[in-house]
Amino acid sequence: MDMVTLTIDGIKVEAPKNATVLEAARKAGIKIPTLCFLKGVNEIGACRMCVVEVKGARSLQTACVLPVSEGMEVITNSPAVREARKVTLELLLSDHNLECPTCVRNLNCELQKLSEELGIQSIRYPGQKSKAQYDDFSPSIVRDTSKCVLCRRCVSTCHKVQGVGVISPNYRGFDTVIAPVFDMSLNEVPCVNCGQCILACPVGALKEKDDTHKVWQALADPDKHVVVQIAPAVRVSLGEEFGGERGGIVTKKIPAALRRLGFDKVFDTDFSADLTIMEEGSEFLDRLQNGGKLPLITSCSPGWIKFCEHYYPELLDNLSTCKSPQQMFGALVKTYYAEKMGIDPSKIFSVSIMPCTAKKYECQRPEMFSSGYQDVDVVLTTRELSRMLKEAGIDLRNLPDEEFDEPLGISTGAGVIFGATGGVMEAALRTVYELVTNKELENIDFTEVRGVEGVKEATIDVDGTKVNVAVAHGLANARKVLDKVKNGEANYHFIEIMCCPGGCVGGGGQPILSANERWEVDYREARGKAIYEVDRNMKLRKSHENPAVQTLYKEYLGKPLGEKSHKLLHTHYTERKLY
Repeated sequence: MDMVTLTIDGIKVEAPKNATVLEAARKAGIKIPTLCFLKGVNEIGACRMCVVEVKGARSLQTACVLPVSEGMEVITNSPAVREARKVTLELLLSDHNLECPTCVRNLNCELQKLSEELGIQSIRYPGQKSKAQYDDFSPSIVRDTSKCVLCRRCVSTCHKVQGVGVISPNYRGFDTVIAPVFDMSLNEVPCVNCGQCILACPVGALKEKDDTHKVWQALADPDKHVVVQIAPAVRVSLGEEFGGERGGIVTKKIPAALRRLGFDKVFDTDFSADLTIMEEGSEFLDRLQNGGKLPLITSCSPGWIKFCEHYYPELLDNLSTCKSPQQMFGALVKTYYAEKMGIDPSKIFSVSIMPCTAKKYECQRPEMFSSGYQDVDVVLTTRELSRMLKEAGIDLRNLPDEEFDEPLGISTGAGVIFGATGGVMEAALRTVYELVTNKELENIDFTEVRGVEGVKEATIDVDGTKVNVAVAHGLANARKVLDKVKNGEANYHFIEIMCCPGGCVGGGGQPILSANERWEVDYREARGKAIYEVDRNMKLRKSHENPAVQTLYKEYLGKPLGEKSHKLLHTHYTERKLY
């Protein structure tokens, strides 16, 4: 790699020829403030917080887009630079909703942090504020432009990372607003509710719709039997909200925390993930052996499902008819569990804790009432649960280890790995291989489908049958795979698609990291590694070996793809218009 030498604040720095001044300064340990910059996603120099002096230049330059050159001399901390940054920041603050103590991003806000670091103690430019929009019609995402700093990080994420592109800058100058076309609600455009825009936002202009009040109300109702399920990815992210390391495993702390909140039963979504494999694996074998529609595409990610309904309706028949683990669990809680425990299902209030904002949308879909009631009453994100725990004075770090309740709390490692990209595929292969061959797998780790590459492809030998598989995460990557299928350029048998980059560990409801933190560590990779560590330490690692799932079929469902399974655990999809 060609290198150049430049001077930053009197320090000689070597940097790759294609690097920016911001990257070179970072390498030298020199901090340049940023706001609109998001590594690999939004590098446009729009906010001008990163301005620096360059010898020979007629004006200040934006470090995030300025290429290094041989002999360049840069000053990052001159009086002119400091004043320019302060003026820029004060102008942003002058048009900002400053109700910080009541903002969901209080103490985790990049604008707030910059104000502290740059010593902003007053705003010299009070004046007219731009007209604000407040959009809370989406079941998942709330948009509040009174807090928007026009950084465009959400826009780049929606367009480049997810390939959806439902938000853009509208109008010009002081009237500019980040919104869907014609200032429509997010609920009126083909938004998939993924929440990746929330993770990208440096402030509180985008947030999940808060449903904690519904759960508090249910917990306080003596007539309600309140049960909760926990998604696989939550156990490797919730600890971060309490100062833990990235990907810290808090599996056994979570049941203790939820019991202290007042939940009657604490169950594990991994149980229904194992059940999903039994149904989806059987569906795949049925299609493979009986000439069914291939490739089979997994259906666990509700954001991906809505994306397919809007953008690839011609592939809806390729989707697995299986509900997601969340919705399978919800249907069983108000049927199987209610009957087994002698509880009136109308008195059961079912809560799920998910890493995903799209799950809020999913639980409200009209297909998700197969128990005769709304199968899942409320979905909370990882962030919402952390806020409830803090409000109740519960410190996750100081709780004893406790187990999930039976029978819907028994799970295997295969259920756990649903939380990482490639996990559903690997879990299915573990079971499908043994169901087909009646042989025990010598090595159950299908590492070919692991990792953070956007698209992974592999050919798996299942007792002489070559099965071509693909794994994609992030909807822009999903487009690449789906276009190959549409154009007849690929001969896949089985495809896993996860809406969010990294899979559920990178879901839109997970803890929010600043741009600097995201640059320092691949948080999705760290959480994914933790998921596989949990799997390795499980006594049972294959879904068909889950004794509670075996009992469920024996006592209630009969068999995979049976009549009762079809009614409770399977669904259908709907072609949706783009606009």
